[in-house]
Order: sequence, then C-alpha cells, then structure tokens
Amino acid sequence: MPKRERRFRYPGRKRLPDRQALQGILFVLHTGIAWQHLPAELGFGSGVTCWRRLDEWQRAGVWERLHQLLLTRLQAAGELEWSRAIIDSSQVQAKKGAARRARARSTEAVPAPSTTSSSTRTGSRSPSLSPALTATNVTQLIPLVDAVPAVRGVVGRPRRRPERVIADRGYDHDKYRKLLRKRGIKPVIARRQTEHGSGLGRYRWVVERTFAWLHNFKRLLVRYERRADIHRAMLGLACCLVCFRRLTNLG
Repeated sequence: MPKRERRFRYPGRKRLPDRQALQGILFVLHTGIAWQHLPAELGFGSGVTCWRRLDEWQRAGVWERLHQLLLTRLQAAGELEWSRAIIDSSQVQAKKGAARRARARSTEAVPAPSTTSSSTRTGSRSPSLSPALTATNVTQLIPLVDAVPAVRGVVGRPRRRPERVIADRGYDHDKYRKLLRKRGIKPVIARRQTEHGSGLGRYRWVVERTFAWLHNFKRLLVRYERRADIHRAMLGLACCLVCFRRLTNLG
C-alpha cells in the first residue's frame, strides 16, 4: 500500500488505518450497500473515507500489482493453463446513466453508459487473467489480450500470451483474427450466420463460471458508480479475491 507521511506542522486528524479502510471497501463490495450507508459502528470509518482510499489506491495501481502477484503465485502452483484462453462479456445496468454530453447517439464509447459490459479473459482452468470495463456497443478483444500482465512463477521468460483464444460470435471479425495471429495466438472464434453446434461450449463454460464468481459480489451486479475507474477498481479487487480464494483452497 502507498504510504502517506503526516505533516510535521498542522498534521490534522489522524489518518484511518489502511486495514480498517480495506475492510470497509470489502464490506461494500460484498453487500452492495451504498457508501453513505456504511455503518459507522463497525469501525470501518465513514463511507466517504473508504471511497477516497479506494480512489487513492486505484490511482496508485495497487489492484493491478496485487493481481499480477496472485497470478504469479498461481503460476508457480501450476494452476494457470496457457493452452487456451476464453473471452466473453457480461452486461450490467448502470443506474447513474451516461454523461449528459454523451447521450447523443454515437458509436464511440461513453464515460458512463446506461449499460456496462464487463469483459474478462480467463484460462481454461484459471481465474480471470485480465478484466476490462467498456460500453455495451464496444468490443474489447485486443485490449483485453494486451492487458494480461507478465506472469512469472516458473523458470524462463514471463508468460503473457496463450496459444489459442476462444470467443463467441460477438467477436467474429477478420480484423481480430489477423491481430491475434500477428501476436502469435491462434484465433478460435465462432462464425456469424452459421448453425449452432460449433463445440466451443465445452470450453466457454469456464468464463461463465468466472462471471458467476464475480457476480457473487453484490456491488458488481449493478453499476452505481458514476466514475468508471471506481467501478473498475471494484472489479479488479473482486478478481484479486477470486485468485486469492483459489490459492487458499490449494492449502
């Protein structure tokens, strides 16, 4: 966690300990309660304090570094399989709506769309490798692939690329296939206007299971945050918790 030194002169009120602030953030993430309704008697501090601490840690890149560390531990335990990765998205309603200047009909991503698409990329046995948050009408395949951190944990160079990427018809575009092959990845993407029964369902269930894990956190079921980076921070923290539980179950 980033350290903040108190001023020598006029130090002000003592800063809430990081552990208590993190407990308050986890309470909101699990229960879905509004920040202003966080019970003060639990000792977590006020909801505004926890929100500001979450914003501070998101700006400092705490959740990205923690996620990378947990993936490294999973790699060392042999729990990451790089033979294939599955990409999919899940839509959640955004209660705050879009920004006023972005409500005009447009094909570009808006800061806070009325529905939000949470995409994730997961290995065939592993938890989420890289989450992303986009507007509903935006497909984030290549940025999702490039967002995978360098995972160490075994002898050799850090691993960042799977051998294959599996996706449904929503990602059917020759541009994506060319960009994946350029990165040394074999694309396995279902074709539009073809009969069902491609056989990809036997692999894609893994990403649906990952969404089920993430949706156990009530704060992710509906997006109440007006700022996308705050909701992204909650999503990143949830992915860290999923990876941590996997490590804990290994014993």
